[in-house]
Amino acid sequence: MAASVSSKKSSKGKRTSQAGKSNSAHASGKTTRNNSKSNSTGEPAKEKENKAPQGEAKKARKRKPKESWSTYVYKVLKQVHPDTGMSNKAMSILCSFVTDIFERLAREASTLSQINHRSTISSKEIQTAVRLIIPGELAKHAVSEGTKSVTKFTV
Repeated sequence: MAASVSSKKSSKGKRTSQAGKSNSAHASGKTTRNNSKSNSTGEPAKEKENKAPQGEAKKARKRKPKESWSTYVYKVLKQVHPDTGMSNKAMSILCSFVTDIFERLAREASTLSQINHRSTISSKEIQTAVRLIIPGELAKHAVSEGTKSVTKFTV
């Protein structure tokens, strides 16, 4: 392997070799992709950490799915009003609302469990957090629905 020979892709996608020539892209300040094991100065090229080992095909990077409440909101909407739809903007607003309420309840339940020197958040802490955060009649309905759910899934 000669240090002065580098491999470069031409503009048409074919590989051409340059023996002893300076890379004009590096001279102009533009960066190019160099697939050889050594660069034009003879120093070993730095390997990227996420590169697949030789012999294996490069795998496409999986994106983390964005978390959303839209599936659950849609299911509840279809239970209540089967023939009604919802715009993306309205769904986004509802998802933000549910996330906000969830974070408030979780924060309050966490504070309550710390005050009582407990390391686990139980249904009792959640129920108290609901009573503290959600106002009036809505809290009563939320507590009754929560109690109904807990009894359904503990039997």
